[in-house]
Amino acid sequence: MRLIDHFIAGGTAGLPTDRRGPVYDPNTGAVQAEVVLGDAAVLERAVAAASAAQPAWAATNPQRRARVLFRFKELIEAEMAALAHLLSSEHGKVVADAKGDIQRGLEVVEFACGIPHAQKGEYTEGAGPGIDVYSTRQPIGIGVGITPFNFPAMIPLWMGAVAVATGNAFICKPSERDPSVPVRLAELFLEAGLPEGIFQVVHGDKEMVDAILDHPAIGAISFVGSSDIAQYVYSRGAAAGKRVQAMGGAKNHGIVMPDADLDQVVSDLAGAAFGSAGERCMALPIVVPVGADTAERLKAKLIPAIEALKVGVSTDPDAHYGPVVTAQHKARVEDWIARAVEEGSELVVDGRGLVLQGHEDGFFVGPTLLDHVTDTMESYHNEIFGPVLQIVRADTFEEAVALPSRHQYGNGVAIFTRNGHAAREFARRVNVGMVGINVPIPVPVAYHTFGGWKRSAFGDTNQHGLEGVRFWTKVKTITQRWPDGTVDGGNAFVIPTMG
Repeated sequence: MRLIDHFIAGGTAGLPTDRRGPVYDPNTGAVQAEVVLGDAAVLERAVAAASAAQPAWAATNPQRRARVLFRFKELIEAEMAALAHLLSSEHGKVVADAKGDIQRGLEVVEFACGIPHAQKGEYTEGAGPGIDVYSTRQPIGIGVGITPFNFPAMIPLWMGAVAVATGNAFICKPSERDPSVPVRLAELFLEAGLPEGIFQVVHGDKEMVDAILDHPAIGAISFVGSSDIAQYVYSRGAAAGKRVQAMGGAKNHGIVMPDADLDQVVSDLAGAAFGSAGERCMALPIVVPVGADTAERLKAKLIPAIEALKVGVSTDPDAHYGPVVTAQHKARVEDWIARAVEEGSELVVDGRGLVLQGHEDGFFVGPTLLDHVTDTMESYHNEIFGPVLQIVRADTFEEAVALPSRHQYGNGVAIFTRNGHAAREFARRVNVGMVGINVPIPVPVAYHTFGGWKRSAFGDTNQHGLEGVRFWTKVKTITQRWPDGTVDGGNAFVIPTMG
């Protein structure tokens, strides 16, 4: 059976270990590989390699660092198909979604290629008599990214590309559910010319995470996962004196105004709610039609569109989405559907019990639609993270603004309308970090920044864009004065020249 090892100091670790975890094929339910689970000793080896390599990498001029990133980008593009199939085989998302996963990560690599400009400091001439002041952005040293199962390429690239570009050594601790792609990214970085020890991968569970949070040589940690764990990572990491950004869960709302183009809304919801089996923190699992007439018209259009969705194996080019990641997650999603019905929701389309012929043990959940969901229900307040769309009806615009604003999560929100004033008011007033106007999944482009509010994010710095550069660097400010006068017994100081 295939064994997925750590990638430390330019190669697989080959360390003896009795702790291993299964990596499933979500399409069949079979174990396809085992991943080695590390501990504090494994982390220590990676930190030692990072400590040895990072000073020289930080001293490498930014143009040369950028050239490595340019080459890395080219290698990923050349290997896009193979990477997408590898990602799909462990996660379960269809190959087209897997390519999108990689592409959104590549866009941050492209941004990081501009690090000579993005990492520039500031300069003030004549801040005082003969005094100039300037600042530089210097790397933190060693950073760690703890990344989730749902984007095994994008999130490591979001974190790692900017961390490496700014002169840090970066250690990725990916999800043990689908760990192969980050290892392959490390291999491609090495091929692109990155020194050994600058991008490494260690695998593990809570034992490894705690070792990361406590290690004194690690200066910064970036995390994406559930909110409870994000809060734990932030609290323990910050208590240890580290810079931490920890992105948590979400329950994104889509507000549908009476004047919205419902055909476009339904098309957008089909992808935003059910794409990648709903396993996205920027999915749109709550739709809020404003007014009873809007709700009925939207529901009438949603039912046939949802029933037309095709669930298939991840390699099926005609499938809209594939299986969820594990049997445990499938059971969790189906339990939430049952809970929603018990709470009084109307089950309009039931996706439970879906079985594909020839893949009877796969982790498939059909698309599910629930109506008459209210903000008093646990199924509304919690992240289901599956192919489930809930309709929460609102009577007025004010009620629609209030629903996402008072929700515990504040990652993303969207409004669908032809009314510019309504859209402007909504964007200004809603208490959510990322807003889409007729855009169902408002993930910003790479040169802007990604981050939610409330329990969707802990820490005060967002991911990628200039916020990412700020997170992975620290500012040094220099105040200098070169007074007039002479030295060395009356001889004026001059810059030596070649003689």
